[in-house]
Amino acid sequence: MEKTLIKPSLKPTILKTETQHTNTETPFYKPIAKEIEVFEQAFTNKIPMLLKGPTGTGKTRFVDFMTHKLNKELITISCHEETSSTDLIGRYIIKGAETVWIDGPLTKAVKEGAVIYLDEIAEARPDVIVAIHSLTDHRKELYIDKLGKTIKAHPDFMLVASFNPGYQKGFKELKPSTRQRFIALAFNYPNEKDEAEILIYETQIDASTAKKLVAIANKIRNLTELGLTETVSTRLLVDAAKLIHTGLGKRLAVRVAVVEPLTDDIEITEALSDLCDLMI
Repeated sequence: MEKTLIKPSLKPTILKTETQHTNTETPFYKPIAKEIEVFEQAFTNKIPMLLKGPTGTGKTRFVDFMTHKLNKELITISCHEETSSTDLIGRYIIKGAETVWIDGPLTKAVKEGAVIYLDEIAEARPDVIVAIHSLTDHRKELYIDKLGKTIKAHPDFMLVASFNPGYQKGFKELKPSTRQRFIALAFNYPNEKDEAEILIYETQIDASTAKKLVAIANKIRNLTELGLTETVSTRLLVDAAKLIHTGLGKRLAVRVAVVEPLTDDIEITEALSDLCDLMI
């Protein structure tokens, strides 16, 4: 199994890929509900899957875990406002005296039967959504207009996408006609017990400190009056726990890993820092 991480370039050049042979251990993932069963059934039935939820709630880790479990190649695309269908499907390049076609990551996945993960799909340009439509219905095919060819998807091909429905609400949303082409799983922050267990497993931090970090996170998550664009993710807690486990002071670790990434407002930063200092 291979895992290919791809970040589309802002310039009209071929996407650079970094391929890792993943004969490593399956990444840790703590199931919260029946998401593993749902993913397996979606893969069996060739149904596209949409993962929705806040940043840092384990969406990407879950896909990584499932592709290890199913022994499938994973191709991840980090979508942004410049991600175009050409980036995904492919393009012609000049090679010496010839003009040659280079498949993009989506075309590669369709041909070879990989799992392609479009992270933050709502950030991509509209032509990306149009390009994947024929892969998300009964046709299961990709049309490459520059070649005038239609490619039937490999039986093992699977399309997974994610987006954060709360981010810039009303500005970048998926159209209902697009959403209804997927089955959907909602991700949120784990309960206190599960989140503490995740921190302990990921960082080997002691249980008492893990519980305090989770308590801090839940306190800040409930401070909706601060108007934070994003709140404390499990990912931020893992970073703080790692710093503490390797010797950084607890209060400093929480400030640099949890508080500072949330806001640039000096007053809010100081207020959150004071709150965290009292709790750890």
